[in-house]
Amino acid sequence: MTDQLQGSPVLAEVLGDALPKLERFHAKIAEEGEPRGLIGPRDVDIIWERHILNSAAIVPYVRNVTNGIRFKTVADVGSGGFPGLVAAACLPDHDFTLIEPMERRIEWLHECVDLMQLQNVEIIRGRSDAVIQQVRKREIHPFAVVTCRAVAPMTKLSGWTLPLLKPSGQLIALKGRSAQAEIDKAGKEIAKFGGRRPRVVEAAVGPDLEPTHVVIVDKR
Repeated sequence: MTDQLQGSPVLAEVLGDALPKLERFHAKIAEEGEPRGLIGPRDVDIIWERHILNSAAIVPYVRNVTNGIRFKTVADVGSGGFPGLVAAACLPDHDFTLIEPMERRIEWLHECVDLMQLQNVEIIRGRSDAVIQQVRKREIHPFAVVTCRAVAPMTKLSGWTLPLLKPSGQLIALKGRSAQAEIDKAGKEIAKFGGRRPRVVEAAVGPDLEPTHVVIVDKR
């Protein structure tokens, strides 16, 4: 089944120099994504838009946080590759840590990193709370940005992500249309874990494509 955007000039316009790496990633997802449980059967012909361009929509927001700072570090929580691998391909000057507890997805991530020849990615098998403990013990540095996509509602996500951030860092989470309702419900949890100014923005996916919703939370 041919992807609806295959060969479209939109891909080069949005993805730029990252396109060759992401073409390899797309081919792997198209062949293996559904049988390995990474995408649904209805997504096979819309991988570019629904998964790759959707993930790339966070890139300008990550750049806004890291512009002018020395350590451009990003943690991607619950990463099956989205948005972490896509963002890492688009931001080769950033260091990405992909945090994923499931062994089968860890195997997938390693395969994709090798295929895409990404030099800026570290993969950690484990839950985010284990990495949070490492941050608290100062075994690893807190991150400038934490990203995630379709991991959990904000009531849970706040505690899994905000403690990973350094002061003035940002959580950038891809969400669905219920994003504002999630923020409204999770106000206490966001504040408890050091978050402030939670807001929803519409992020551009590509020319003439439906935008996506991104939740942004600043770390105190």
